[in-house]
Amino acid sequence: MYTLDTSTLLIAFGLTLFAGLSTGIGSMMSFFSKEFSPKFLAASLGFSAGVMIYVSLVEIFPEARTALEGALGPKRGYLITTVAFFVGIAIIALIDKLIPEAENPHEIHTPHESGSDVHNEKLMRMGFFSALAIAIHNFPEGLATFMAAVSDPALGVSIAIAIALHNIPEGVAVSVPIYYATKSRKKAFLYGTLSGLAEPAGAIVGYFLLRKWFNDVTFGFVFAAIAGIMVYISLDELLPTAEEYGEHHIAIGGVMAGMVVMAISLVLLA
Repeated sequence: MYTLDTSTLLIAFGLTLFAGLSTGIGSMMSFFSKEFSPKFLAASLGFSAGVMIYVSLVEIFPEARTALEGALGPKRGYLITTVAFFVGIAIIALIDKLIPEAENPHEIHTPHESGSDVHNEKLMRMGFFSALAIAIHNFPEGLATFMAAVSDPALGVSIAIAIALHNIPEGVAVSVPIYYATKSRKKAFLYGTLSGLAEPAGAIVGYFLLRKWFNDVTFGFVFAAIAGIMVYISLDELLPTAEEYGEHHIAIGGVMAGMVVMAISLVLLA
């Protein structure tokens, strides 16, 4: 049975809040950045994907398997871990499917792509639904960051940084159309930031739903599902967007760099 002290919960929640509020950084960048850098964005998204894929398969999945095998036995524990991994993928894929393509956070629009001939009402609608779609996506990400930090604060830091990097362009996706529709930096920043608050909300809801059953089986199942969610987000969102904004080798270079940095940090903290 896991006993969660107040300091661990506060650290986990703080990391989740940091990851979520990074959408506000994207909102500010869209106003004050003089020149949009597709290559930098591609490398950053690739880096984030590399961190998330590596930590999911090398750290989170094995930890979930250890917890479940200890509670259920080697064969059954490994089976449940595998099932939970694909349950996580199915959950985030279903969320992705239910969001209309035009409002999906995969579609990140920059100031250069938002033409003045587009009607303000359409831009406002795009921004609003982008915020809603991103909030839905961020909810399970918040739970992922929180659970990782509860298990290991150092691991939580790594995941929080990776998720924060991929939340920055999501803030751009929300703020740019709203800014162009309203000419209000305040409104655009507010919507962009609020969309990220779904992450700490996911942490709070997840904790209160699961705390009564917070044992090895629950922990292992949720952790394995989170590994699946993070792998799906990396392969379905981060890498395609990185490829779209930069050259193939820049995106892949970012992935490799993310894996190397994650690997070194795990070795040093072992």
